[in-house]
Amino acid sequence: MNSGGESSIAHHVEGHGVAVEGLLESPLYSSSDDQVIAMMHKLEADYRKLEAVKQRFALECAARGLPARAGIKSPIVYLQQTLRISHFDAAARVRNADRLSTVSEGSFQRPPVFPHIAAAQRAGEISADHVQAIVKVLDRIPASVDPKLKELAEKTLTDFACVGDPKGVTQAGIRVLAYADPDGVLTADKDRQRMRGICIGRQRADGMFPISGLLTPELGAVFLPMFAKFARPGMCNPDDPDSPHTTAQLGIDTETDADDSDLDAATVAARAVLRAAAKRDHRSEAQRNHDALLRFLQPDMGPTKLGYHRGLPVSTVVTMRLTDLEQRTGLATTNTGGTLSITEAIKLAARSTPYLVIVDANGRPLHLSRGQRLASVEQRLALTAVELGCTRPGCDAPATRSAVHHIKEWADGGETDIENLTFACDACHAQINTGPNGWKTIVMPDDSEHPGKTGWIPPPHIDPARRPRVNFRHHPRVPSPSGIPGIPTRRLC
Repeated sequence: MNSGGESSIAHHVEGHGVAVEGLLESPLYSSSDDQVIAMMHKLEADYRKLEAVKQRFALECAARGLPARAGIKSPIVYLQQTLRISHFDAAARVRNADRLSTVSEGSFQRPPVFPHIAAAQRAGEISADHVQAIVKVLDRIPASVDPKLKELAEKTLTDFACVGDPKGVTQAGIRVLAYADPDGVLTADKDRQRMRGICIGRQRADGMFPISGLLTPELGAVFLPMFAKFARPGMCNPDDPDSPHTTAQLGIDTETDADDSDLDAATVAARAVLRAAAKRDHRSEAQRNHDALLRFLQPDMGPTKLGYHRGLPVSTVVTMRLTDLEQRTGLATTNTGGTLSITEAIKLAARSTPYLVIVDANGRPLHLSRGQRLASVEQRLALTAVELGCTRPGCDAPATRSAVHHIKEWADGGETDIENLTFACDACHAQINTGPNGWKTIVMPDDSEHPGKTGWIPPPHIDPARRPRVNFRHHPRVPSPSGIPGIPTRRLC
């Protein structure tokens, strides 16, 4: 290998090109499944490191004045034209080069603005999409916030990104912003009311009406439970004459993926009708939402005829901490995965039926048992309060899309006690089995880092050691060093 600076970097670039050509031409059939998985992980990490390399070259182009020499004022336009990339890609490279690199400012070397993100990127732990999601959250933190809290938020979101996907970072960021600004300085209730609105455009030549707008958290909390039921595959399908328009006509709720044992013949038959309709349903989610809203607004429908969904009446369930309620600050969570300010939650709950769920230090309900296989309404409410959604690591399905799962299976002697119950969405529930590719659930032991929480043991192709994992998608885990006002590590309920 050459030791000279310029020849060395050129040598590495040439070697990278040769390696890529080899990857394109070399056959994969001779590799085992484990080898293919290992190589995919290794290449993904290398791709992510290359993002830092791209940023280095973007920074070098600007430092050398190459855009000005080419008669182009903007380094973004220079990269866009020179490399034939999109304006979005070029802008991201220039922006990230300034924030994630050590920049020379005269004789002074300025360290990265976001050192934790920069380190994770150079290590290949996070992708460009992760970086964009983290920075988007950090940019919304007010300048007046304590710098230590800003750094804590950066580290927290970066750590979360190292084990989750970009969508999860965005959702975790919502809670980070809520605790970085608990009094709503960024966007107060008054601001949300000012921004609210639904715009319906003029009818087009094809007869369709364009629609756009913003719903307040309160209206979203009321609407989304209805969509969870009536926009479910198989429901309210105008192209299917046998599609049920209300589950009241079937005499069941809309949880069709649960085990049919212990159910009467009429209920089993009704569930079969809805399952068959779901298999015939090829609509997109947007189309299902449209058809659900149309059905909801029909004269024979309305809020009083929504029926049940997954064992609960179709309604908004809002979870909040007692301390937040007393102090009128903080954030409440809905059963559809949304959030409300405490002020909005109090307004929404003014005419509701309150429930009090008492949990232990690990965030689990103290006790609530039942002698039957199916969970009771009260148990589902308790799980909604403490789990908020599916507990499989990385899953963001809210409570309205989750089934109640026995951590120790009912068939294996597991009781329908709250300590043995958790949430799993339909897709994740189907992955729990005793086969070689199946997941397994356990209650994390008292001497673990997450006592009492639901642990999911992955199959060997994901983790050969089969170490149990905990989902923090609904409850981002943010450490709070001494003296820094951080986010609670326990559940928000």
